[in-house]
Amino acid sequence: MYKRTLTLGYGVLAYLLFFGVFNYAIMFIGNILVSPSLDSTGSSDLGLALLIDNALLTAFALQHSIMARPAFKRASRRIIPEPLERSTYVLVSTLMLACIVYFWQPLGGVLWQVTDPVAVGILYSLFALGWGILFLASFQINHFDLFGLRQVWLYFRDKPYTQLAFKTPWLYRHMRHPLYVGLMIGLWAAPTMTVAHLVFALLCTTYIFVGTRLEEKDLENDLPEYRQYKREVPMFVPNIRRKVTVKGV
Repeated sequence: MYKRTLTLGYGVLAYLLFFGVFNYAIMFIGNILVSPSLDSTGSSDLGLALLIDNALLTAFALQHSIMARPAFKRASRRIIPEPLERSTYVLVSTLMLACIVYFWQPLGGVLWQVTDPVAVGILYSLFALGWGILFLASFQINHFDLFGLRQVWLYFRDKPYTQLAFKTPWLYRHMRHPLYVGLMIGLWAAPTMTVAHLVFALLCTTYIFVGTRLEEKDLENDLPEYRQYKREVPMFVPNIRRKVTVKGV
């Protein structure tokens, strides 16, 4: 019981840390109530700032992709108990995100600045919509499994973990990756676009396009239904008229 309680505590703490850092990162990207933020005044050494920012984002992308691969998961189980695998992934990803926010070097250089109140309101509404889509999409595919809480809770109750059945709820009937669509909207819906913001958005968007290719290869290997689902549903651009016929929906 003591071991199961520690496992549950580890998973809950990893999730709470993620929730706090992720919400801070949203405010950092949107320049909302935090300082410094993504669009703060730039460093005098542009070359060094670019090098640091690229290194931070590259490190996050590599960690996020490598730890998500099946081969890494199999190898990590020699050290990390299986119920803690997802929580550990969440924890490491959270620490990497915290490093981006803390060590990010502002680059300055305003590329555009929207000042019209109506336009600013529209852009911030889109910004909120993007993050809302992201959170909604996570709950549609089981938010608690995605962030490791279901795994540690089942272990705490001494029940075996069972894989979730393949399903395509509302958002997933129209696009395969609503999580990433929400993220991209949140990144690009900006009243103020500085060089730093552009670099951040471009690199994150590039990683999304590369990362989804790797993720889908794993999904096709693990889920026979995914190949048909991939043929029927677009990756990012929603198609509200297309009917999903894949078995298990």
